[in-house]
Amino acid sequence: MLPKYVLYYGKDQPPPEQIPLRAGAFRMIYENGDLRYIDQGGQEVVRRIYVAVRDRNWGTVLPRFSNVHMQIEADSFAISYDADNQQNEIDFHWHGQITGAADGAITFSMDGEARSTFWRNRIGICALHPASDERCVLIHADGSTEDSQFPARIAPTLPFRNITQMTYGVLTRQTYGELTLRFEDEIFETEDQRNWTDASYKTFGTPLSLPYPVEVVQGTRIAQSVTITFEGQPDLYQSREEIPATSRVSLQGFPIIRLPRIGLGAASHGQPLSTREIARLKALHLSHLRVDLKLSEPNWQRTLRQNALEAAQIGVPLELALFLSDAAQAELAALRAELDTLKVDVCTWLIFHVAETVTAAHWIESARAALQSYAPDAKFGGGTNVYFNELNNNRPDVTPLELVSYSINPQVHAFDNASLVETLGVLWETIFTARSFCADRLIAISPVTLKPRFNPAATSAEGPTPQGELPPQVDVRQMSLFGAVWTLGVLSKLAHSRVHSITLYETTGWRGVMETESGSPLPDQFRSIAGGVFPMYHVLADIGEFSEFTFVENPYQTRATYTTILLTADERSRFIVANLTAEIQLFKLESALEHSTLVMLDETNVEFAMRDPEAFRAQAGVPFSGDRLELKPYAIARIDYVVDQNHTGDTK
Repeated sequence: MLPKYVLYYGKDQPPPEQIPLRAGAFRMIYENGDLRYIDQGGQEVVRRIYVAVRDRNWGTVLPRFSNVHMQIEADSFAISYDADNQQNEIDFHWHGQITGAADGAITFSMDGEARSTFWRNRIGICALHPASDERCVLIHADGSTEDSQFPARIAPTLPFRNITQMTYGVLTRQTYGELTLRFEDEIFETEDQRNWTDASYKTFGTPLSLPYPVEVVQGTRIAQSVTITFEGQPDLYQSREEIPATSRVSLQGFPIIRLPRIGLGAASHGQPLSTREIARLKALHLSHLRVDLKLSEPNWQRTLRQNALEAAQIGVPLELALFLSDAAQAELAALRAELDTLKVDVCTWLIFHVAETVTAAHWIESARAALQSYAPDAKFGGGTNVYFNELNNNRPDVTPLELVSYSINPQVHAFDNASLVETLGVLWETIFTARSFCADRLIAISPVTLKPRFNPAATSAEGPTPQGELPPQVDVRQMSLFGAVWTLGVLSKLAHSRVHSITLYETTGWRGVMETESGSPLPDQFRSIAGGVFPMYHVLADIGEFSEFTFVENPYQTRATYTTILLTADERSRFIVANLTAEIQLFKLESALEHSTLVMLDETNVEFAMRDPEAFRAQAGVPFSGDRLELKPYAIARIDYVVDQNHTGDTK
């Protein structure tokens, strides 16, 4: 008898998509208190269900799990556990229960109690839906029914409010059915999380229309649940889906496009670059260096002078992000005088106001009046120094702009590797939506960071970082292979979306692409190699040697497992493929590659590549005569080969 549920919960099991199951049944993954990637008939229907505890500044207080019990049967399952969310004054304990009943209903419930008195913005269940424009039927708290639809473009406001039930269609290989989510013990609403580059819509409890933050008194109990059911008329059995063990990639037949301008941000630690660091940055063939200047604060002149000198040594112009106050006229005049003295090369002005999330047009006009004659070819940009959400919710007047800018990072709402990989699939949707209200203006993504640089949603001052802990802007994955493959995914997705420019990370330090000569300030927490580079450095170096790229046709991936880019220059081509998973992956290239060589960056040689990047990059590579590749977890393969002279792609 084929099972009603396939629940993946450990590496000792085969992947759930490779297990046959009864028609109308569910596949899913249980991981650290969450249900993820709930699948019905080969289609992902719910991305994730979890419990979120958010403090008064919208910071996420992560849980610690204990007393996990699992009972897995062919026709049912039950998982229970205890969770403790503790941070600063917050101490919230809850019991989780996840069940799959014999009738096919999945229920996720939580029952919790505050063990301290604290302020919160949200506590409760969140359900993530895959990003699609499916039609749906909503039942509201008053019992009324509404026919609606998930938005195609990213919605600036909540698409669904005041709901207790949601039903949407599921088209499997066998049938069309309907999935229903019933929410209890709270009023729920839905936001479009693509605003923050999450690849999902989120339905959550406690409407945003209610005041927050709210004091939670010790002893307060909070309980919620969501139940998932499916109705359809499938065939008696679903056939086993044939999931190929090898991914097939074609490398021919697509137009050639200019790569976007790729630059880095100046290091926030303020230390000057060493001679060796300058040489390594020159080897990346960067397009610019972003420097942030808050013109109402002291010492901005020193920041400008140091970074102008270093940019000249690297051989790149500046992308100057100018933060104006209401005294903008005087600030711009002082900046112009400093620029006239320094003779700085500027390619882009990004204009912001310290009290506005999105730049008003008159600040752009003031900056243009003061600065345009200094660098006539430099582009004037505005938008937001925060997330796409701010740009989408406060759409600017683009009349005085040549360029619209916003930042991205993958960790506003979720922090695990799988969630970070998911964000790659939605980057183009932010650009697609931005172009719908930014006319023909160029798009600049500046900056890309692995973690938020600051908390724009904070409702009160945030305390200092506890001694011995990493600052909230720092992620140890910055120096990891995972950081490198995620960076390749970002560059590939944004390049294919034809953005004008991309500014990544910083030059050096634990938020950069290489460590400083002096090393990590907290070597026990951030175990980098003093004077070494991070693996993402090699991604930038590989791409920086080329100026054009072409599309690579990849099969549709429900969940991204790899990312690629194909670079071209005259008769040379370079194909880069990266494994986005912690499992070994096999690839077959459906193209003949002449005179090709292979360089692999993986767990076997990454320390060498970090300690001595010059020697690593000087390697000629090994001859690659086959068409198959095996990539270890988070590995990157670089294949250089001679371009097929019969290739007829159009150049744009």
